[in-house]
Amino acid sequence: MLKLGITGGIGSGKSTVSEIFSLCGVPVYIADIHSKKLVATSPIIRKELIGMFGEALFENNVLNKTLLASHIFNDKAKLEAVNAIIHPMVEQDFQQWLARHSQYEIIAHEAAILFESGFNKLVDKVVMVYTPLEIRIERTMKRDNTSREKILERIQSQMADEDKVKLSDYVIVNDGVQSLIEQVLNILKQLKD
Repeated sequence: MLKLGITGGIGSGKSTVSEIFSLCGVPVYIADIHSKKLVATSPIIRKELIGMFGEALFENNVLNKTLLASHIFNDKAKLEAVNAIIHPMVEQDFQQWLARHSQYEIIAHEAAILFESGFNKLVDKVVMVYTPLEIRIERTMKRDNTSREKILERIQSQMADEDKVKLSDYVIVNDGVQSLIEQVLNILKQLKD
């Protein structure tokens, strides 16, 4: 089984690329969805987070994401502490997911922070979805109904696209001109050759 990582910054279109891989028969583990589910359901994660930030972090048994973000935004030590709680659980969940998908020739693992989290060590090849900055900002402003400044803060808190490109085996350019489907099919062809 070949394990493919899919990454890209906010607004890059990595979810669209993951959907295309999925439609081509490649099961995709979407780390963001699984991590949110784990944070909502894991008593271990809940206990650790409450130990760090207090009972107010969960209102009516639901994580207050805004409150958590306010604690960890611009505080690298707290962010790393939260990641040290969540990332091992996501890795364990991914391994269980892999076991359930062992019949597939290729699977994919989508994560915005594939390199930052160390999840790149769990895959054999990495695809970076690269999108020009202005397109990313416009998409995210529409999708999240938020300001340009907030989006730029989020972009600047992530690893630079240029660094991700250097660390990746394949780059898909999502500029609205080049066909995403053709680029995905080309990568799949290379992986199967």
